[in-house]
Amino acid sequence: GGRGHHYELTPAGKGLFAVCQTLGEWGARWLEIAPENLDPFVALWSMCNALRQDRLPDRRVVIRFDFTGRPRRGRYWLLIELGDTEICKTYPGLDEDLYITSEAEAFVKWHAGQLTWAQATREARIQLEGQSSLVRAFPTWNARSMFATQVRRALPRAVPASKSFA
Repeated sequence: GGRGHHYELTPAGKGLFAVCQTLGEWGARWLEIAPENLDPFVALWSMCNALRQDRLPDRRVVIRFDFTGRPRRGRYWLLIELGDTEICKTYPGLDEDLYITSEAEAFVKWHAGQLTWAQATREARIQLEGQSSLVRAFPTWNARSMFATQVRRALPRAVPASKSFA
């Protein structure tokens, strides 16, 4: 074989993985993305760590993201080259291949599995411009979180506290 290493979880690690998976499923099920907690940079970073390597282009691609719907407009660049990714907060000086304008909330909820790509684009909450093959391919690159398919539960309404101290 090669010079790489093969790692396998110990029985204790397998037990802990099951706990972590259960916690992740619980979190995804009860996740309420409040407007003050929307951070498209975190969703973009998470997406970069979950890209489907087998679907990425075999050339360098530069994607500009413009996020709207927040007090300060966010602009980032995603560089993809040979499976490596880098997020830039300043213009990287390279030609841009794809332009994505998105409501911050829509991008975060799409990445979290709370909004479908079809719904987000149909309602123009996420818009893409660029080479048609990249426009079509982009949503297929995002493997999303392993918990994105969890069915979100409605949060219970707060029950008013009783005022009697009898």
